[in-house]
Amino acid sequence: MPDSTARNLSLQGIGVSPGIAIGKAYLFEQEDIDVIEKRFVPPEEIDAEINRFKEAVKKAQQHLRKIIKEVPDEYRDHVYILDTHMMLLKDKMIYDGTIELIEEKNLNAERALKKAVDNVKAMFKKMPDPYFRERSSDIVHASKLILENLLGTDHSKISDIDKRVIIVAHDLSPAETTQIQLEKIKAFVTELGSHTSHTGIMARSLDIPAVLGLGDATQLVETDDLIIVDGSAGIVIVDPDEDTLTRYHERKDLFEQFRARVTRTSHLPAETTDGYCLTVSANIELLEEVVSVIDHGGDGIGLYRTEFLYLNRPGLPSEQDLFDNYRDLAEIMGGRQVTVRTLDIGGDKFASGVSWAEEMNPALGLRAIRFCLRSPEIFKTQLRAILRAAYFGNIRIMFPMIAQVEEIIQAKHILNEVAESLHRDGLPFRENIQIGAMIEVPSAVVTADILAKEVDFFSIGTNDLIQYSLAIDRINKNVASLYQPLHPAVLRMIRRVVESAKEAGIEVSLCGEMAADPVNIPVLLGLGLDAISMNPISIPTIKNVVRTLSFEESKLFVQEVLEQTSTSSVLGLIQATYGKSFEMDSYLQSDAE
Repeated sequence: MPDSTARNLSLQGIGVSPGIAIGKAYLFEQEDIDVIEKRFVPPEEIDAEINRFKEAVKKAQQHLRKIIKEVPDEYRDHVYILDTHMMLLKDKMIYDGTIELIEEKNLNAERALKKAVDNVKAMFKKMPDPYFRERSSDIVHASKLILENLLGTDHSKISDIDKRVIIVAHDLSPAETTQIQLEKIKAFVTELGSHTSHTGIMARSLDIPAVLGLGDATQLVETDDLIIVDGSAGIVIVDPDEDTLTRYHERKDLFEQFRARVTRTSHLPAETTDGYCLTVSANIELLEEVVSVIDHGGDGIGLYRTEFLYLNRPGLPSEQDLFDNYRDLAEIMGGRQVTVRTLDIGGDKFASGVSWAEEMNPALGLRAIRFCLRSPEIFKTQLRAILRAAYFGNIRIMFPMIAQVEEIIQAKHILNEVAESLHRDGLPFRENIQIGAMIEVPSAVVTADILAKEVDFFSIGTNDLIQYSLAIDRINKNVASLYQPLHPAVLRMIRRVVESAKEAGIEVSLCGEMAADPVNIPVLLGLGLDAISMNPISIPTIKNVVRTLSFEESKLFVQEVLEQTSTSSVLGLIQATYGKSFEMDSYLQSDAE
């Protein structure tokens, strides 16, 4: 008999951590502190207002220290995020900016803090890179601790939830997320956040289903509502009917069986049915993610983004800071290969201690290798640290956003100067380190045969290559649907780079998120790539898919793929040729099928 009370309301958000949870919702109430009263502070009360602000910061630090001290073991790998928030509490642009606004505009501390935070958020919103754009949420979360002290409101206590529920909240900060009791909380849903938010990263590493960016979820869901959370499809179903419940219980069982199976074999090589081994590595930006790489069976680190070491700190990192980080990475990974990308910062990514010129279009401005060649001392400091760390492990260097061969020649010249300086200083270092170019702009594709003569390997960065080639901003909702990894132009560019690499006898890998989608694997395998890399959590599934394919058959298949004239025809061919022949957990398929 159908349930007449069922709403069966389906909400679409961003699936940031796979898995299915079914249970009662718990609306996590948070005080609304977005609307701040503006109050004029008389000149004679300015010092007292500044002291009130400083005291609020001090209390926030004490609160965060207490959380860090009490972090459960399962969250210990994420303490670095809370350490970052601790630094943000005294960030120059927020801390000094608030005090300046109190002094110069006679604003009350709450209003001054909100204005300072809004100024920093506006700067971050200009960044094309989703990961760095999302760092504005860290600023909001850290400043909220100060604001709660100024307003006299209580800090949210998520640890008080003592029943088996699914949390529904406006937002969850990393500090709040670390207080979740995993034996109590089945999943969580928030109105804010994205795939690259720290809260999303934590959910994935903890294997707890999560859907973020769900708009008005707290208005549509009430405590004790029965809900379904599909953390892969990004779907939340409120008050499901019996048919929907039955279907999702089956999907949940299938997913858990699938995950257990692929995880058991994730440490094995990704070897095709005819004996071809594809290296499957991970992309990371933080040292703490190495545990996840090893746990998920990563063959190495295909891309280590080094920008985080330059962000959220009062000045530039020293050579010793960088060396310690890179050496730890190399030693933890043992003999497995680690590809360190040199600083990809500038224009859209900001670092403390560097003065930036205003640019009309940062994505096409002074960034990545261009910035490093213009800032040789910063570049040399990083190169010295990498060369020294490479002495202790299997590290190689990759230069980002190469557009012309002169940039590689200049970078190699600086690298030689650095090596000579280390010789003079008597410091041990890797003398014959491998050098690679990141292929992520069309000019690099066209001149790949020229670039191949100057490097030891190529790494195709499809995230930016697709964006630059198709003139698509992948985080612009108006055109995001046009961001198509299987566009014929993209596939032909990958083929050209692979062919140039093979002719020169160098290795070629692909490090964009295109590699994390199982649908793309028959094509990428058939194009002849030596390696691919992706977010760690995707590795077991991708390895499992590779093991079901034939390398020789994939090469023949790609010849037909390259004759297609549209993305839809490529997808149609993949479906017609492979369909469900390579095993995929059915929970990945949406209700729209």
